[in-house]
Amino acid sequence: MDYAESKPSQVRELIRNGIIDGPTTGMCNGYAQGNLVILPEELSWDLLLFCQRNPRACPLLEVSDAGSRSFPQTAKGSDITKDIPRYRIYENGICTGESTNISSRFEEYQKTKGRLISFLIGCSFSFEAELLEADIPVRQIEEGVNVPMYNTNIPCISAGVFSGTMVVSMRPIPHSKVPMAVAVTAAMPKVHGAPIHIGYPEFIGIENIKEPDYGDPVTIKEGEVPVFWPCGVTPQAVLMNSRPSFAMTHAPGHMFITDVKNTILKYS
Repeated sequence: MDYAESKPSQVRELIRNGIIDGPTTGMCNGYAQGNLVILPEELSWDLLLFCQRNPRACPLLEVSDAGSRSFPQTAKGSDITKDIPRYRIYENGICTGESTNISSRFEEYQKTKGRLISFLIGCSFSFEAELLEADIPVRQIEEGVNVPMYNTNIPCISAGVFSGTMVVSMRPIPHSKVPMAVAVTAAMPKVHGAPIHIGYPEFIGIENIKEPDYGDPVTIKEGEVPVFWPCGVTPQAVLMNSRPSFAMTHAPGHMFITDVKNTILKYS
C-alpha cells in the first residue's frame, strides 16, 4: 500500500499495531522524518555535544525528557518505543538484535539501571518530496527499496566518549539536475541540508558503490552522478566505534515520522 498521502499520526498507529514494519521512505509526503538514538542519561550530554559539533550529520529535532517515551514537540501522543517499524539494540557497541517493539527493554532498563534519554535527529527522507516536486528522481522510491547508505572516511568532531566517521546516503541524480538538487536540499539544514560530496565515491572511502553498508543498492543510470548527503545513521556507526554499554536506535531506513511540516524546517 502507498502511504505517501497518509497523515503521520495514522501511519504511526499502523506501525504501533504491527501493520507497517518496512522502510518509511516515501511515506507521509510533506512531513519530516527522524532518526532515533536512545541512551542512558549519563551519556546524554556527550551525545548532545556530539550533535552540536556535527550538525550536518546529526541535526537535532528534539530531545526527550529523561525517562520519557514521547516526543511531544514533534509528535504529540507518540510512543518512541513502538512508533518506528524496526529498532536495533546495542550492547557494548555490538548490535545484539532487532525488534519492532522495544517498550519492554526500555522499561526493564529504567527499572534496573537508570533513566534513558531519546534523541530525534533529522532524516534526508524529509526532503525527498521536495526533490520529486522539482522533477528530480528519487531512485529508491522508484525501485521500492531502502536508500543506500555508506560508511566514509569523513571524520566527525569527537565529543566525550563519542567519535567516528560520517555515514552518507546516496541518490543518483541526472547531471543536469544536480544544481537543483543541491539548491532544494540546502534549504533544509534540519534534515541534513546540501550534499556533502558529489561523484567520485572513492574520494570519501567508498570502495564499491554497488555494495552499501546499510540499506539496498539502487540503479545508477547512464548520465547520472551519485550524490551523497550526510546521514542520521552516523550515530549508529559512532556507537559501534565508541562502544557504550547500552543503546537503542531505529534500524536504518525505518524512521520516526513526525507531525512537523517540511516547510517549517526550511531555512531553519
